[in-house]
Amino acid sequence: MKDIIDKQMKLAIANDVFPGASLCVSNGFKIVHFEHYGLTQISGQPVDKTTIYDLASLTKPLATSLSILHMVQSGYIQLNQALSTIFPEKKSPDKSNITITQLLCHQSGLPAHRPYFDRLLSVPQNKRSEILLDHIFNEPLVYRPGHKTEYSDLGFMVLDAIIKRISGKSLDAYLFSNIYTPLGIKAPFFINLLNPPRIQNEKYAATENCPWRKRNLIAEVHDDNAHVLGGICGHAGLFGTAWDVYRLLEILLGIYNDLPQQKKAQKIINRKWLCTFFQIPSGAQRPLGFDIPTPPKSSSGKFFSPKSVGHLGFTGTSFWIDLERSIIIILLTNRVHPNRDNIKIRAFRPHIHDMIMQNLIT
Repeated sequence: MKDIIDKQMKLAIANDVFPGASLCVSNGFKIVHFEHYGLTQISGQPVDKTTIYDLASLTKPLATSLSILHMVQSGYIQLNQALSTIFPEKKSPDKSNITITQLLCHQSGLPAHRPYFDRLLSVPQNKRSEILLDHIFNEPLVYRPGHKTEYSDLGFMVLDAIIKRISGKSLDAYLFSNIYTPLGIKAPFFINLLNPPRIQNEKYAATENCPWRKRNLIAEVHDDNAHVLGGICGHAGLFGTAWDVYRLLEILLGIYNDLPQQKKAQKIINRKWLCTFFQIPSGAQRPLGFDIPTPPKSSSGKFFSPKSVGHLGFTGTSFWIDLERSIIIILLTNRVHPNRDNIKIRAFRPHIHDMIMQNLIT
């Protein structure tokens, strides 16, 4: 399998699908392929096991959804809880009955995206989260909640606000204190742009040459709205290596499979609730915070079983877990470098997934 996959990954780089990538494949909890390709940026360093990627919307399942899961299992909130019970001061009748489940399943009626960053740049930093929430509650719905599925960053911004309102902690603080640190993992992680750590730029895969920030983005969240919020938000902001993502997914899959070695982890992430988050609620089209294969043109390709979950990230990142076969495929790239208009990865993702899965299941 290695020679076939290596050839395809190198062809993708030659065809400008992305400058660099890390690919991790495991089968039955054994890594069967873990390789790195290309450069961290044009004329940059070779990608290796230490290369850190902007995970973009992988933040949704791996940070926000896990935090909401933990809050539900801890009894702080309920999945059917309405926004009016959490934000009673927001007088928005069309949104008062939106539930946490609808936010997680992208059935809230909120639009997919709004460029709030240009309105927030003139707002003092300590007021931006509050003003952002006002903008969202004032946003006209694009459909009646619960009647349609439309992927929405805005819904996960609201989930971020719920975590802050109920727990009194920011998303990163809640995530690490209640989930990541107890699980014994230090990454994936957020980069707080208001108090950035000392960063070795050469370890980071560059993203876009941003037209409004006037610089090549390295170790700085790519998403515009997440940037003006300081780099930490419910829809984007997480960074990590392919190994970081694999380590977390391996734990989740182990909990799902009720493996003896994950009994301690089950005290942190309850198996019953994890199974609930992996399932599609009645009337929905997606699980709670995750995605599923959607034939005939799923990014996961043709061979993942219907019992699979995953997610994509705008910067060129993705993971898929076949829960039935215990297969994990993680593809991290920086396809938006130097420009987000490069969409060649849309055709490449299903192609590489199909090649890998054909080798694993035949």
